[in-house]
Amino acid sequence: MKSNNLSLKSRILYQSTACLVVNKLKGEAVEGAKYDNMADLPKELSIALGANTEVIEAVHRLDVPVTGCALFALTKSALSFLNAAFAEGSASSSIEKIYWAVIEKPSRPLSESGELVHWIETVSGKNKSYAHNKEGSARKKAVLRYRVAGEGRNYLFVEVQLISGRHHQIRAQFAAEGLHIKGDLKYGAKRSEKDGGIRLHARGLSFPDPLNKSGIIRVTAEPPEMDNLWAGFLK
Repeated sequence: MKSNNLSLKSRILYQSTACLVVNKLKGEAVEGAKYDNMADLPKELSIALGANTEVIEAVHRLDVPVTGCALFALTKSALSFLNAAFAEGSASSSIEKIYWAVIEKPSRPLSESGELVHWIETVSGKNKSYAHNKEGSARKKAVLRYRVAGEGRNYLFVEVQLISGRHHQIRAQFAAEGLHIKGDLKYGAKRSEKDGGIRLHARGLSFPDPLNKSGIIRVTAEPPEMDNLWAGFLK
């Protein structure tokens, strides 16, 4: 289910004739809903925008319980251009993905900043990924950088720069390090969040402009439901 009643148009953070970025709510599927209780974001965008687009397709994946910047291409040429840019991953200086994660305080101290490198294996039947310390035939390299932006009584407020883009990457890499995102039962959290969300938010997104190949578009998303925990990143 959607987490609140914010209108779709009020959540559009950037829009051109080639692409748009929307502040996704938890419970929305960016690649088409598979279950009745999910909101189909491409379908909703199609209704909101009318017949003014060639396509409405997600350029990068955001998990259903995650909120924040979700990029959609509106033309076939923009889709091809953006897919190629995101496929380069860390090799492309024009792509930047910043996330906020509220982490249950771990049993051991966490360095103020660092880089995590793992090899991700995804089990499609479980819709779950596992982060390993060694390479393997079915594993893909996953890299992220993090810094602790703040600390509360029970939680750490961690900002993440996602270098690669793997299935459930932040969730799986953190879990492998004994770090658990608030509400993320699938990856070891102690208890669920209301409405099935998790405390992972796609805070910022930068990408090349399909209409001006040398230009960079930078977008920032506020958490759709700002509260004391999210405010911990702003202190």
